[in-house]
Amino acid sequence: MSIFDAILLFLAGFLSGTANAVAGGGTFITFGAMTLVGLPPIVANATSSVTQFPGYITSTLAYWDDIRHFWRGALLLCLISAVGALAGALILLALDNPSFRVLVPWLLLGATALFAAGPWLKPAPKPGHEAAVGTLTGSLAQFITAIYGGFFGAGMGVMMLATLGLTQAGDYHRLNALKNMLAIVIAAVAIVVFVSGGVVAWLQAIIMIPGGALGGYAGVWIAKRVPQNAVRGFVVAVGLFLAFYYFAKG
Repeated sequence: MSIFDAILLFLAGFLSGTANAVAGGGTFITFGAMTLVGLPPIVANATSSVTQFPGYITSTLAYWDDIRHFWRGALLLCLISAVGALAGALILLALDNPSFRVLVPWLLLGATALFAAGPWLKPAPKPGHEAAVGTLTGSLAQFITAIYGGFFGAGMGVMMLATLGLTQAGDYHRLNALKNMLAIVIAAVAIVVFVSGGVVAWLQAIIMIPGGALGGYAGVWIAKRVPQNAVRGFVVAVGLFLAFYYFAKG
């Protein structure tokens, strides 16, 4: 790996952490950077899951005061998420790179559209309600979301927040806390599968993770000075660029 590639990956990690702290969508940036330095799409996707994982943990810890009130009731959704993520990750490993490459631009377009629509998909606040979990509809929706998260992951947070808003009780912050908790489960299971399958590029991941940590810290400062819509627009532009890049590359 060249010095230029290392710098690109570190900057991508930084921008990813910043984007996640302000508006989300950091997966588009990490996946894109690893694609540009020549990693196969399956490896880029798996490695991106590794680089995003520390952010899921810190986001969940930030919501611990909410999570401690309902975590026991959320264990069923955690189990469902683990099974779905396992299925999605195994489906990914069952594909070869050419087959996955054909799907990538369509997945990116769908995830970009989902991310762009994120502000309109946020659940309406329901003050005074606890985050009830465990309904049949909610369990099925979470299972499908977890399969997607284990398979690809970009836009998973927006998708999960939207489905939780439709199927669970609770105000926005409690639902976001539940989303972060479930994202850890999905990412952890997928990472175990990817590591076992030998499709993680550890050198690239090690370079990106410190950048992501710094970007997440800087994101707090940036969030106070840069409009969230500007960051969201940048992430959408990256997603569209990657989609058309893969369409052009065939």
